[in-house]
Amino acid sequence: MLTVHHLRLSQSERIVWLCEEMGIDYEVKLYNRREDNRLAPDEYKALHPMGIAPVITDGDFVLGESGAIIDWIVAQYGDRGLVPDKNHPDFADHLFFYHWANGTFMTNGMMALVAQFCGAEQMPPFVADRMAKSWQIVEKRLGEAEYFGGSQLTTADIMMGFQLTTSRAMSGMSIEGMPNLHAYLKRIGERDAYQRAMAKAEPGMPPKLD
Repeated sequence: MLTVHHLRLSQSERIVWLCEEMGIDYEVKLYNRREDNRLAPDEYKALHPMGIAPVITDGDFVLGESGAIIDWIVAQYGDRGLVPDKNHPDFADHLFFYHWANGTFMTNGMMALVAQFCGAEQMPPFVADRMAKSWQIVEKRLGEAEYFGGSQLTTADIMMGFQLTTSRAMSGMSIEGMPNLHAYLKRIGERDAYQRAMAKAEPGMPPKLD
């Protein structure tokens, strides 16, 4: 049985959402963060050498890293329409946002978080500039297409979702003045698969969609 080990308030919610969109047979095991430092409990850290979310298991098979997990699940179960064909006009945009999500967008947010943890009173200028440019790219893209992956939801959207919702709920960031993103999050929030995924991943916590 495919098991998604979901650390509450973490990127592993992506994998729950993916499984719900694909309609595959899987189970979710929830782990609460430690009270003292808000990090993963020892039980979760023992799953994979990196000790961070996400992690899946299937029997003795263990895999970490969001993109690797998504690629593996798609390879095992078929893409179910979530990956455009290489000849599809949306393919290049899908690829860009699928990799940009963690390669750049999430990384910028983590740099800002580290600066905060280190006691910086202000975000370093180069981090602030990269953050501003990233959110401008998000708003511009969603004015050009219904989804990051193009005309339909793809795994690029699943990769992007955490930083736009749960991560933003933790940081308190406002998206005032970003009408395209507001409209996009409304579309995502109306998806049955997303609603099911968030009810399983974060029971009792309404998704941050505004």
